[in-house]
Amino acid sequence: MKEFTITYNEAGQRFDKYLSKMLPEASASFYYKMLRKKNITLNGKKADGKEKIKQGDVVRFFLADDTFAKFAGEKKKEKNIPKLSLEKSGLKVLYEDEDILAFDKPAGLLSQKAKPADISVNDYLIAYLREQEDYDHQDSFLPSICNRLDRNTSGIILCGKSLTGSMELGRMLKERSLKKYYRCIVLGNVTADKLVGYIRKDEKTNKIIFSPKEFEGSSRVETSWKPVKSLTVLGESCTELEVHLITGKTHQIRGHLAGIGHPLIGDCKYGNRTFNDRCRKAFGVQSQMLHACRVVFPEDAGKLKKCSGRTIRAELPENFLIIKER
Repeated sequence: MKEFTITYNEAGQRFDKYLSKMLPEASASFYYKMLRKKNITLNGKKADGKEKIKQGDVVRFFLADDTFAKFAGEKKKEKNIPKLSLEKSGLKVLYEDEDILAFDKPAGLLSQKAKPADISVNDYLIAYLREQEDYDHQDSFLPSICNRLDRNTSGIILCGKSLTGSMELGRMLKERSLKKYYRCIVLGNVTADKLVGYIRKDEKTNKIIFSPKEFEGSSRVETSWKPVKSLTVLGESCTELEVHLITGKTHQIRGHLAGIGHPLIGDCKYGNRTFNDRCRKAFGVQSQMLHACRVVFPEDAGKLKKCSGRTIRAELPENFLIIKER
């Protein structure tokens, strides 16, 4: 018999969802059968799997050790836990409480795996939390990032440490009540603006197609920005912008600004190749000049009370400072 007590991080989910995470190698029919036969119980009683589990609830598995190990995939789990150091990753913790964590991600690091062998922010998040003595970890809830940044975009990534944190961040991002701001440096003189456009992703090229008018298969996007500073870079007029990402689509800022003739410096997909080559030789610019610099939580952040009205900031990375000083 194995016994588990539901932690704060796991509370709030349906019991059958919990079981699917605890026994990932088992079919749903298996654990429903075990529930009917009371080989799996909740607080010592028969359950049907529809219950919402609460912190402190006790789950008992009356299964042979070998059976539990097989369906829990314990050997696979051991192999899949990478030993990673946050210090070597370049990630910095900007904010942390019992429900969420905010990282400052360096350019060059994936937010999520693109293929199984990749190491991503998600992997570093789990490795970091496993090292915390006060982190109440169970295999039925897997902490995860809640917003994504392109590999070569730096700045704030928000992560759910608990089920509550993940759900509340997801809700605020969907409702757009959590405001996301970016800094970027683009070619040309740009004035304050708010622009609505339409984009569609070309799966073959992994690039978006932008148009100010709706077209077949397109999605509506909305971006606003204001100039922070006018710059002259290698004899060309450039502008540092603060961008408010109102909607959140793949490559939205990069494609939107390039679509109106102001590509980001260093952007290999949407940028000016000749100018990018000059910046790489002169300043060592290896990626697009785009940084998620600030997130602002609503005054009422729901169950994330500690975040109500909170602003999280990430300082500009060194590549921005090098360009701005020229």
